Amino acid sequence: MSGGLAILGAGGHGRVVADCADALGWQRIVFFDDRHDVALETPWSVAGSGEDLMAQASAFDAVVVAVGNNRMRLELLLALRSVGARLATLIHPRATVSGRSVIGPGSVVIAGAVVNIGARVGQGVIVNTGATVDHDCVLEDGVHVAPGAHLAGGVRVGKESWIGVGAVVREYTFVGEGAFVGAGAVVVASIDAGLKVVGNPARQIRR
Repeated sequence: MSGGLAILGAGGHGRVVADCADALGWQRIVFFDDRHDVALETPWSVAGSGEDLMAQASAFDAVVVAVGNNRMRLELLLALRSVGARLATLIHPRATVSGRSVIGPGSVVIAGAVVNIGARVGQGVIVNTGATVDHDCVLEDGVHVAPGAHLAGGVRVGKESWIGVGAVVREYTFVGEGAFVGAGAVVVASIDAGLKVVGNPARQIRR
């Protein structure tokens, strides 16, 4: 087995990532997942487990981790890199990404998303369907900006944080490491690390 793109994680997000890769022209796409009996209504097969991929990673042209859990995704990405995997960066042809932004290795930008000038996106980040990341934002490693979420200019999002579906984050605010912003929340002030916030305006519900 050699060449092509290996995707670790064959769930819903994995299929979205595969569809993105297909749109980018990847001819050979192979899934790896610990759920050996996972059934995919797609043209792509599951070739083995996560351990199998660790043993074969260097044989692929590139690898991407398509796991929704932020911490797990980043840990798996770093583990794959340590065994010689080349990390893919996937930007859907129907995403709009400034040539003056930076998208890190192992990150994916899905259809309809926008990443504007001066934005810096770390490794293992998901900028999901229709999300917008405006000028000069910084997304640290392992962040997920969920579908339809909007970050105004100059927002900084800490490592492994989650910005929920349809959430809005005011310009030049800071979302601390490991924070969780609930679906539809409107963030108008900075959020400390590890906090979970919901509502409009966003308020803390759990540390």
